[in-house]
Amino acid sequence: MTRSVFRFLSRQPDPIMLSSDRHVLRLPRQSDFKQWYALRVASRRFLEPWEPTWRADEMTQAAFRARTIRNEEEFTSGQSVPLFLFSKAEEELLGGLTIGYIRRGAAQCCMIGYWMGERHAGHGHMGAAVKLAIPYIFSSLQLHRIEAACIPENDRSIRLLEKAGFQREGYLRDYLRINGQWRDHLLFALLSTDRAPNGTLSD
Repeated sequence: MTRSVFRFLSRQPDPIMLSSDRHVLRLPRQSDFKQWYALRVASRRFLEPWEPTWRADEMTQAAFRARTIRNEEEFTSGQSVPLFLFSKAEEELLGGLTIGYIRRGAAQCCMIGYWMGERHAGHGHMGAAVKLAIPYIFSSLQLHRIEAACIPENDRSIRLLEKAGFQREGYLRDYLRINGQWRDHLLFALLSTDRAPNGTLSD
């Protein structure tokens, strides 16, 4: 197990920054609270149909602090890689992408989930974030399989995954409790063997 995956000897996780000309993915920081709060509050109606029910204390600074600490612990132990997506030029928070449910042993797989602020949706930002995350997952984390699940009515997410090369594999009944209701999900997956040696998707 490489140091880039498990960091049991370090109290703080090593910096992770995935970047392109326009975007940056990095671990959340306590100092991100104001941007995160403003974006999530402004996008609440847009996000709620696709997310678990927001808790009463969801938007408090104390809850954000606890979440950030938990994120660091899960990253340090190799369970997940929670990332915020920023515009590179303006350093503006656009959304988030989490590489979670990392399974080693025979599985060597993970599941990705993501959210996007309403005013930034539809501009290709999350597609760019997924394209940044895929090489990191297959190369740095050395995983073989990436899974993603979305509600069947979420056409935008389906298009994003298909454009990134994910293949639809199945239908999961009552898979997750979303906005107070158990919802069916479509399962998508991308394998490391779906990619050509130059890093592009195979035909």
